Amino acid sequence: MLESYVKKILCSRVYDVAVETPIHAAPFLSERLGNTVLLKREDLQPVFSFKIRGAYNKLAQLTDEQRACGVVTASAGNHAQGLALAARHMGVKATIVMPRTTPEIKVKAVRARGAKVVLHGDAFDEALAYSQKLVDEKGLVYIHPYDDPDTIAGQGTVAMEILRQHHGALDAIFVPVGGGGLIAGIAAYVKYLRPDIKVIGVEPDESNCLQAALAAGKRVTLSQVGLFADGVAVAQVGKHTFEVCRHYVDEVITVSTDEMCAAIKDIYDDTRSICEPAGCLGVAGIKKYVEREGCTGKVMIAIDSGANVNFDRLRHVAERAEIGEKREALLAVTIPEKPGSFKAFCQAIGKRAITEFNYRFHTNAEAHIFVGVQTHPEHDPREALVARLQEDFPVLDLTDNELAKLHIRHMVGGHADKVTDEVVYRFEFPERPGALFNFLNKLGGRWNISMFHYRNHGAAYGRVVVGLQVPEADRAKVPEALESIGYAYWDETDNPAYALYLG
Repeated sequence: MLESYVKKILCSRVYDVAVETPIHAAPFLSERLGNTVLLKREDLQPVFSFKIRGAYNKLAQLTDEQRACGVVTASAGNHAQGLALAARHMGVKATIVMPRTTPEIKVKAVRARGAKVVLHGDAFDEALAYSQKLVDEKGLVYIHPYDDPDTIAGQGTVAMEILRQHHGALDAIFVPVGGGGLIAGIAAYVKYLRPDIKVIGVEPDESNCLQAALAAGKRVTLSQVGLFADGVAVAQVGKHTFEVCRHYVDEVITVSTDEMCAAIKDIYDDTRSICEPAGCLGVAGIKKYVEREGCTGKVMIAIDSGANVNFDRLRHVAERAEIGEKREALLAVTIPEKPGSFKAFCQAIGKRAITEFNYRFHTNAEAHIFVGVQTHPEHDPREALVARLQEDFPVLDLTDNELAKLHIRHMVGGHADKVTDEVVYRFEFPERPGALFNFLNKLGGRWNISMFHYRNHGAAYGRVVVGLQVPEADRAKVPEALESIGYAYWDETDNPAYALYLG
């Protein structure tokens, strides 16, 4: 298997449109981690992503008759731009089916590169089904974003460049994983020529389809996929890609949204470039690996795989980066409702900087404050801060509480004493006209909405928390009603942050 892929990689035609990207040092991150961290700058490709390699190589392998038919794919991201540019260069008509929820910046980028854009459906699966329909009806040739040997070989040229460019010791390559095309190509080439080098995949913990497949020994379909790193939001790893990965990928590490935001900041600090959430996974994986292994003096390369980030999303990234770096703690602290309490709390905090402070009168006896405090992972960890404060006050650590980070910190305003039988759910809404009406219509006015908070951070989806007044006898009916709406949701009724500030 490896030999056939290596031959395909060596014969891949990618450099008509793709460029050989450099490997750059990350000096600040290297010094902090005590290891040499290098970045393979795929964000410097003409479409700001490695996807141009696989798309062009696949087109180059088609016959003249196939290219004359035109090509089609379904994509809301980097593959769409890569295929559009590749097709324009080769004079091939390309149709890209994109979900209607795709941000306008990405739609414009695909059209600007000469492809015909068809907006269909609210999710990728609907766009994919329609693209397959166009194959049947119009005889177009489908170009898969990752699950095709020629696409895998095109992506594998990244590994060919790494081994040619880097001549010293190399301990591991950390690769972002979505459907698996990039890591399959890299693993095939590296393990054939340098089996001593570890190939480590990195996935968001909300879309770990390769990790789940390796654990099960077969491809599995995730029941739910997180969308923050939309470039790798894939429910099932590819068939061809899994056959390579199951044998030649050393391990898969998963990282949180906060850890991705911190990695975006790390890359910016060292390169002054801003990558997308999927693009920073390699760096996030290196940091987690070093923390777990306690290793020093190693040489590790992260694939900086893309820079197609919406500007508006940077608000969310900046908000979460310090938490991901373990330099901020979010705490719920209960203090007596009496003169001098704030002063006593500030004395307990000491010289630490307060990043956020929210307060609302609760009762005559006590006050609940929502506070952000600067910490340091080594010199002043949040665990030590919490332990110190707990000597004087009841403290709840909310740093890892998604409801608190996404919504509560923006909603602190007091309890609703007259609201009874309230249940609370957190949703991800698709960003499209009619999303709220669809929610209300399918809910059918069955239960009163007692609370509603919405946030968007430049993504194709919005964050929503909803309170419903549901009598105890009706509680079992709620999940069925919410399933019919079709939006991802989480039950937050027992979340302590809600109980403290809003319940």
